Amino acid sequence: MTFPALSVVSRLSLGGAQTHEVAMKFTPLEVPHSYWRDKVSAQAYEVLFEEATEPAGSSPLDDVDEEGTFVCAACYLPMFDSESKFDSGTGWPSFTQPIEGHMATKQDFKMIWPRTEYHCARCGGHQGHVFNDGPPPRGERWCNNGLALRFVPIDETLPELRA
Repeated sequence: MTFPALSVVSRLSLGGAQTHEVAMKFTPLEVPHSYWRDKVSAQAYEVLFEEATEPAGSSPLDDVDEEGTFVCAACYLPMFDSESKFDSGTGWPSFTQPIEGHMATKQDFKMIWPRTEYHCARCGGHQGHVFNDGPPPRGERWCNNGLALRFVPIDETLPELRA
């Protein structure tokens, strides 16, 4: 999968007190999946680069309800702000929308019906699937594997993008 260089400028407004500023230009990485094997846990590697799905209810990130940013566990590209997180009752961290320009999608035909799978637009790491059964106004549920994310609380600095 190749993507053109993306330039994204977003301001994550989280309750007005503090914000993470996400202003970056990034180019998708062109490295083999094996490059990430020693940079993430074995379980995270299976999810991110072998497109496994973690068991429902297994991620502590499903219960995170504080302000901050969820970043890709492999390359640290910001994926979601905490304002978009909601409890979908599925057992996986769920969001109403990603940070614009930070996801790439494709059709997944692994089940009986086609689904929309999404990946980090920078490293290609599999994050999860998006469904059209979320809350208004967008009606989307971005259902993410917790192992594919890292949470950065609002009072911590976002990590540098990792390559």
